[in-house]
Amino acid sequence: MGMFLNSRIPYESYRLVKRDAYFVDKTSFIDELFPFLEVEKRFICITRPRRFGKSVMANMVGAFFGKAADAGPLFGTLKIASSKGYRTHLNQHHVVYIDFSRMPQDCSTYAAYIGRISDGLKRDLEEGYPEVDFGSVRDLWDMFQSVFDRTGQNFIFVMDEWDAIFHKDFISEKDRRSYLEFLRNLLKGQAYVELAYMTGILPIAKYSGGSELNMFVEYDMATRVKFGEYFGFLDGEVDRLYETYVSRTSNPRITREELALWYDGYHTAAGDRMYNPRSVVCALADDQISNYWTGSGPYDEIFYYVRNNIEDVRDDLALMVSGERIDIKLQGYAATDMELYTKDQIYSAMVVYGLLTYEDGAVSVPNRELMDKFDELLLTNHNLGYVYSLARESEKMLKATLAGDTSTVCRIMKFAHDTESPILSYNNEIELSAVVNLVYLAARDKYRVEREDKAGEGYVDFIFYPERKGADALILELKIDSAPEEAIQQIKDKKYALRFSGKIGEAPKYTGRILAVGISYNRKTKEHSCRIEELYNRQ
Repeated sequence: MGMFLNSRIPYESYRLVKRDAYFVDKTSFIDELFPFLEVEKRFICITRPRRFGKSVMANMVGAFFGKAADAGPLFGTLKIASSKGYRTHLNQHHVVYIDFSRMPQDCSTYAAYIGRISDGLKRDLEEGYPEVDFGSVRDLWDMFQSVFDRTGQNFIFVMDEWDAIFHKDFISEKDRRSYLEFLRNLLKGQAYVELAYMTGILPIAKYSGGSELNMFVEYDMATRVKFGEYFGFLDGEVDRLYETYVSRTSNPRITREELALWYDGYHTAAGDRMYNPRSVVCALADDQISNYWTGSGPYDEIFYYVRNNIEDVRDDLALMVSGERIDIKLQGYAATDMELYTKDQIYSAMVVYGLLTYEDGAVSVPNRELMDKFDELLLTNHNLGYVYSLARESEKMLKATLAGDTSTVCRIMKFAHDTESPILSYNNEIELSAVVNLVYLAARDKYRVEREDKAGEGYVDFIFYPERKGADALILELKIDSAPEEAIQQIKDKKYALRFSGKIGEAPKYTGRILAVGISYNRKTKEHSCRIEELYNRQ
């Protein structure tokens, strides 16, 4: 066993994952790798957002094929054990496993970074193959070739987070070219490569110019059907995890619906809905719904992507926070490309990093977890201009609504209109809805806000479900060129308040007031009107 060659690391890492109570068996993926062994198209790169199981899968691949440890007890009860190739390939290959995100201590130069990998591999080959006379051969790829010529042995390369080095401040453009050349020399056209399996976030074709590593076929989640179901959790898998959670938790605090609301919303190219796996597991393990989208540097910050074209994207941000979809032409732009100026470039990069989801030619905010991050951007970044200004009014708007202060509600709506934003033409209720979302943004700290929610005998524009049982609930209906009284009457006629009644025989889930809020805009007079009525008071 060496530092990289036949390392025990992937086995031990995957063994720990399998022991977890919320383990999901994705080993059928290995069966789909068998046809790639020792063929011309044996170079695979999986690009996925952070927290979507890339490292878990890389460890699984290394643990299964590698010779470092007997993996029979680990895989014998999993789906892969029923494959015809199981016995043929289990622990039968020499695996070179490299986690490119690992750095030497106090690393501040590319030479130190790549030297750790190159020198470690050379030592592994010298120790693992004492019968091979390397002589004056010192280039790493020539040493691999010498082993292949002398013994006939080839190697599976499993390389996790190949693009990690691009995020380091000390890496220059020259270093990037050198790194790509290193990978090209190590892998491209080399007979000793039995399979090259690589994971990352950045599209290779964009960053390498399509030449150095053009032997790789890239499989992303948004545009490639193959392998789509193996990264992230599908609905049925989350159902089974939730059953495990309920069976082992004495007083479960999480509902199945909350898991979907918070962590679902991504899409594969085949049309499957996908959950963020890390967040689902963290929530179930903690018995708490929360935001597990932790930042790890500037590349996780939404503003990083939009900063070069705020004027064009801020209207879209307002619409996406309202739950709307924005049409784009998806492009394979590397998210570290400093020239993200067009909307298509910006949104494509955000899809790569999992900040947006892509389906049928449009992007949107996938779930509540990410919506919280967008809310945070709108509330804290003054560079967003009118969007920021409207969001900052949202705390006053909620207080005025709960107090029945219709004059303040109308004043804030007028303030929104006076910003003269392009989305405030109010040609339809979608645009009005976008503004309402902004001016009620702070309410999301205390409410679960649903748009176009099924309630009673129809679909209400907005329902504000309070996080605290005794707080007031809100039902909000919008109207263009009609009176707010009509909105209130629609709330009553359609029996929207039934949404808060709960099941027959059960105590009401909400014990505070239920307020009906009607907001209208007259396009001729440019005036806003508001009416607030108390429907029920359960306190």
